[in-house]
Amino acid sequence: MPNSKNPESTEMYLETILKLRQNKNYVRSIDIATEMGFSKPSVSIAMKGLRESGYIITENDGNIVLTDKGNDIATRVYERHRVLTRIFENLGVSHDTAENDACRVEHFISEETFEALKEHAKKYGEL
Repeated sequence: MPNSKNPESTEMYLETILKLRQNKNYVRSIDIATEMGFSKPSVSIAMKGLRESGYIITENDGNIVLTDKGNDIATRVYERHRVLTRIFENLGVSHDTAENDACRVEHFISEETFEALKEHAKKYGEL
């Protein structure tokens, strides 16, 4: 878990960087600001904290890259997001609500509960 003043925020930034990276080869602070709806100065401050914590590297050309440590967290959170969204949708929740709820739950659900939900969904062919 990120050792930050706000681990949920750290996870959200890392997950956003991962998702942006999957869609394009280059991730800049402005891309993150646009995706998350935050100001560029707010994102710049967050990126400084992520760099200092060893979660990202900012290359000389401004490209933001996840370190192994950052990628591990981002991948875990993004898996939770995808699995929880799918489970909620399978329960009959609308896509938008499922996405929003998954985004909130993914940061707080225990590993034990998440794994149990995932196994249950696999058992019944929902994943």
